[in-house]
Amino acid sequence: MYRQGDVLIVPVAEEAVRAGAARLPRQPRDARGRLVLALGEVTGHAHAVVGPGTLVRESGPFGASYLHLPDGGRVVHEEHAAIPLPKGWYRVIRQREYVPGAVRVVAD
Repeated sequence: MYRQGDVLIVPVAEEAVRAGAARLPRQPRDARGRLVLALGEVTGHAHAVVGPGTLVRESGPFGASYLHLPDGGRVVHEEHAAIPLPKGWYRVIRQREYVPGAVRVVAD
């Protein structure tokens, strides 16, 4: 497992996600060519992946995200050290927090 700030990246077996992930919409790259895993609402900083690959997401704030890196890649962020990732499939999980009466994705 890999963690960078409020983003957890968990390796998953290809056969566990391949068919389901193919039906999900691909996320576009940002203007810098990165796959954005999480965008900081306050700072504008992003947890993003550099390198070839695809990111797919279910709809909604708690929808699953899957990252496929055929050649590996790096997770980058303006305030954290880069994390190298080997090739493969990953589940991307955003940290959540409880506030009275609700659960929400952590705001950065």
